Order: sequence, then C-alpha cells, then structure tokens
Amino acid sequence: MISERMKALPSFYTQVIGSLPRPQLVRSLVDRRDSIAADEYSRIMDEMVVFAIRVQEQAGIDVISDGEWRRVHYLDEFLLRVGGHEPLREFQSHGETRRTLVCNSRMQGGEPLFAEDAEFLVKNTDRHTKYALPSPFLIGIRKWHEDFSTDAYPTMEHYIEHLTELLTLEAEALAQTGIDVIQLDDPALTYLCDRSLTDSSDSHDDRLKRDWDIDRQAPQAINAVNEIAAALPVEVHLHCCHSVCKRRSDVIGDYKPILPFLKDAKIDRVNLEFAYKGTGIPDDLEYLPDGLGVGMGVVDVRGAQFQEVEEIEAIGAAGAAIIDPSRIALNPDCGFAPHYGEPPSIDEAFEKLLRLSRAAANLRNRFC
Repeated sequence: MISERMKALPSFYTQVIGSLPRPQLVRSLVDRRDSIAADEYSRIMDEMVVFAIRVQEQAGIDVISDGEWRRVHYLDEFLLRVGGHEPLREFQSHGETRRTLVCNSRMQGGEPLFAEDAEFLVKNTDRHTKYALPSPFLIGIRKWHEDFSTDAYPTMEHYIEHLTELLTLEAEALAQTGIDVIQLDDPALTYLCDRSLTDSSDSHDDRLKRDWDIDRQAPQAINAVNEIAAALPVEVHLHCCHSVCKRRSDVIGDYKPILPFLKDAKIDRVNLEFAYKGTGIPDDLEYLPDGLGVGMGVVDVRGAQFQEVEEIEAIGAAGAAIIDPSRIALNPDCGFAPHYGEPPSIDEAFEKLLRLSRAAANLRNRFC
C-alpha cells in the first residue's frame, strides 16, 4: 500500500537498497559483539548507525536505511536471531571453499527480531525509511539441504512455509514502527533469469546446482511474498539482484523471464539492476506489469570505478523512454555490502550516492 507520505516523493526519487560498507571500526565492533557487554555494544553501535544515516542524508538520498550495520549479513542475521541454523555446510563458489549456515533444527518464533532497529532508524531521521528482510524462497534455496534439514523440515516446502509465517510476523512488527517501506530481498528469483543455469543446472556455486523450473518456482516465490505483503499498511518492495559477493555476481541475465510473473505479486515496486554488465536492460521494462513501480539500479556497486553523472542519468532516461517517469525510482544496483566484510569503502559509497542524487535532479529537470 502506497501511503500519502510516499506519494509525495517526486519521480526519480532516490533510495538505497539496504546495506552500506562498514568502516573498520564497525567491523571490529561486530566481531566483538559476543564478548562485550550488551548495553555497551548497543550504545556504540547506535552512534555508528547514526553516522550511516547521516551519510545517506548528506548524499541527498530520499529513502534511506540503517545501512544494515547491525547485521553480519543481510540474510544470515535473521537466521542467527531466529535460531535453528549452524555453519555446517561446505560448498564451492568462485573456486573457493566456504562454509554456510544451514537449517538443522526448528526455528523459534517469539518477540520481533528487528523492530527495535527499525524504530531507531525512524527516530533518527526525517527522511523516508526502508527496512529489508530476506524472502522465504531465497532462504529456502540457500539454507535447506537434505543432509542437514530433513529432521526439522522434511522438505524445502515445509521450511519455506514456516519461514513465511515467521517473516510475516516480523514484517507486521516492522510496519508498526513508522517505517515507510518494507523490502523483501529475493536474488533467488533472479537465478531464474540465467538461461545457462536453468538450462544446465551447472554453476560455479554448489548451492545453485539443482533442477530449475520457472513455471513452478516463480509462483512459489511470489506466493510467499504475497502472504507476507498482503495485509501490510506500508509500501512493499521486492528486490531482485544478481547477488553480490566480493564485487562479483552469482548469475547473469536480463529480467524478461520473471517480470510477467509479477502481475500476481502484491507489491508496489520491484527494484532491479541495470548498471552492471550482464544484468537488466532498459527494454525489460516493456514487460513490467501495469501499475507496478520500478526502482532502476543505475549505480554499479560492484566496480570500484565511479560512473559519470551523465552515465547514470542516461540509464534512467532510457527507462523513462519506455514507462512513465512517475513509476521510476533510482537506486544502486544492489546493497553495497551484503556481508559486513565486503570490500567497498564508505567513502566510495558516499560518492556514488552523491552522483545518484545529482543524476536524479537532472532527470527531474528533463522529464518532470
């Protein structure tokens, strides 16, 4: 549901996707969070998050987040707080052996996990605010495995069903904090855009080596989103990136395969990537369902180089040549640092956000 407050934003309003890079001080603080007093940790982290908020405000961003600085990872933080997951599964990705959290016991419901974090954000800015949660389908694809999870959840569908229940309660609690936008992150939907992956099930990432069926899995993902979004009294976004890790993507492909499925999605805006090679292209917007807004990713978060303002503006203008500018918001392709140790610096992010704001102003002068 788009509120009157959100309706007041202009065409080409600017937003972040979620995460900002952490300075070393914040990374060190997160590393020590289990070894220092909880009240001291919260006091220092509150000060750090205020800085993350001010970075976005000073860059001119209209819809801001808390930088996700309280999280170790945009997805895993939810699992660490809800329980039932341990770092048991080894997998190969980009030639590296990694270990990931995997479901090995039942998750626990209870008190809201992120409401206090969201309330802090709302109280410390006069900007519009966003809070992101991982989608059930994404978590299911990555964190259910037959070798570890079947005692707790016999099938991935059982796991996704419980995740949907828990995330619905979490989203409802967030909506009561004054947050303007709740975003559901689902790069797993974008996996269905990679034709080489869906045709062969082969991938550099072991977690993606499975049978893919867009006609079955896209509705499954969207149904879970709809259950969460159905009764929310705030604007709901869906973010579909190509997954970022250490400045690399997990998959490639434009968005034409999944956009038609969004006609049934109970969301207000879908946030997509257009700046990085191998992601979306402007004519994908011809497939955008009527009435659905889009957040155009016009700033590349993977490369260390800075785009010129004119380059950013050109991507937005290409979108405005296809759909009405009133349907377009502008954002970075993805979060800058989905994991707290990701390599971009906060200075790099600030400069990129500043250029995003300048490009948005130019676009409003041209089209509005």
